[in-house]
Amino acid sequence: MGAISELLAMIVATTRDVLPIAVIIFGFQFLVIRKKPANLGQILVGFVWVLIGLSFFLLGLEWCLFPLGRLMAEQLTDPAFVHGVNASAALVKDVNWQDYYWVYLFAFLIGFSTTIAEPSLIAVAIKANEVSGGAIGVWGLRISVAIGVAAGISLGCYRIVVGDPIHWYIIAGYILVVVQTSIAPKLIVPLAYDSGGVTTSTVTVPLVAALGLGLSETVPGRNPLIDGFGLIAFASLFPIISVMAYAQLSQLRANYANKSRDKSA
Repeated sequence: MGAISELLAMIVATTRDVLPIAVIIFGFQFLVIRKKPANLGQILVGFVWVLIGLSFFLLGLEWCLFPLGRLMAEQLTDPAFVHGVNASAALVKDVNWQDYYWVYLFAFLIGFSTTIAEPSLIAVAIKANEVSGGAIGVWGLRISVAIGVAAGISLGCYRIVVGDPIHWYIIAGYILVVVQTSIAPKLIVPLAYDSGGVTTSTVTVPLVAALGLGLSETVPGRNPLIDGFGLIAFASLFPIISVMAYAQLSQLRANYANKSRDKSA
């Protein structure tokens, strides 16, 4: 009964949050455009399914993904795991970033796997493949974005462990983005910038946010409010770098193949 009551409460809250969107859309449709939308019945049924799906998803976040991400961070940074069975949080005062290599590996793998499963990235990759006439591969784009997210989250976890200011990492990253933008193929630049946004969506954000908060709460000397947030910024920045790098490497590879073909001819 408790689960059912929580689900009903979540459906009510989701309906309240989504209702303004429906009011704006249908308001413009009937008051400004003054036309009845085609398949109105299907639209209303789909709207109900959206509400139910969002409610289940948000409830799943609270019950599973948020606790799971925080639990993994706590376990991987437990002094008994990092420094041995006899260590305790009171005795461990000095933080050595090399002791947390399992955290970096977990962050890389979880960043890669959640990005590969990101529905918004799949949709963008399919559309990019269609618009480019197959020049941009679906899996090539997804893997390059996933590698960028994985590397960014790993670097963000390293920043939390050592306690460095976040702005130096972000500034350096965007300087690299600006340099890449000037030399990368123009076809890929807008897509690379969009790729940084679509990665921070339904699957990636909950786990990444929970991982950052759990890590900052368990590493000695870290403040969850200052150090716990910021991983999503890394997850948005590094895919831009990796996608443009993927395009640059593809261009170099194509140029090399053309030169080899010319020499053989």
